[in-house]
Amino acid sequence: MDALTDLLDGPRARGAFMLRASLNPPWSVRIQDEAPITLLSMVRDDAWLIPDDGEPRRVSPGDMVIFRGPDPYTVSDDPATEPQIVIHPGQHCTTLDGTPMSEAMDLGVRAWGNAPDGSTVMLIGAYQMRGAVTQRLLSALPPIAIVRGDTWKSPLVDVLGEEIGRDEPGQDIVLDRLLDLLLIATLRAWFSRPDAETPGWYRAHGDAVVGPALRLLHDDLTHPWTVADLASEVGVSRAALAQRFAKLIGEPPMSYLTGIRLAQAADLLRESDATLEAVARQVGYGNAFALSTAFKREHGVSPQEYRTA
Repeated sequence: MDALTDLLDGPRARGAFMLRASLNPPWSVRIQDEAPITLLSMVRDDAWLIPDDGEPRRVSPGDMVIFRGPDPYTVSDDPATEPQIVIHPGQHCTTLDGTPMSEAMDLGVRAWGNAPDGSTVMLIGAYQMRGAVTQRLLSALPPIAIVRGDTWKSPLVDVLGEEIGRDEPGQDIVLDRLLDLLLIATLRAWFSRPDAETPGWYRAHGDAVVGPALRLLHDDLTHPWTVADLASEVGVSRAALAQRFAKLIGEPPMSYLTGIRLAQAADLLRESDATLEAVARQVGYGNAFALSTAFKREHGVSPQEYRTA
């Protein structure tokens, strides 16, 4: 397992919000749903992405966008168009004064907008769950990441466009998995740009020494790893591994392992009913006390306080 797989393996899409937006100008939608990750694919016409803190950015057909939550932003036909619709947490849709608009904008199965055959068409998928492992990925992304259509091509967009309007048995699972695949494809394209500021764990994936060491750590969090163990497994000296790992990743191997374990623990505490003892065993701590001590040192609260909050 590589680092990106591990980051996405726990918080997969579950009941993700998906729709096809069809709009005629003038239109402007204020997004403040606090979704941790939202994907937007421009299918027809251009649109403007307007963050609260930043310059407007134009997107065209073929472009793919990743929005990193929870900060709000606006999507419109023109930067001068004032917002008409607000999307709240839970995908609740209103006018600026709070009048419900979900029914008025409903165009059918996962179809939304002000015109069934609008000149602007977008496919939108929003992850609605926030987990600590996801946060490690989010920290490597800007608020708005745009992969231009002339630099990549994925058949997944067309497949999603076909599936998003269907209402068949198991459709939610199909759409969730398509969204996961599209997110991974978009992340690969984003991190592979020549000028990309990629995180160390992504760059190191292809390194002959650190890459295998990362995969070993992510494959078995419960193993009582030491730097010497890792070095032996990848066939280098302890000093060579420690030096190269710190250079590429930005922290020592055991510090990185601790971060992964505690992030996984936080995700399990948030998303499952497992006991603290069970969580400790799943992430490589000998008992609940050892996990609690490390967790409080990292997060400033006990695991129980974290789960309750």
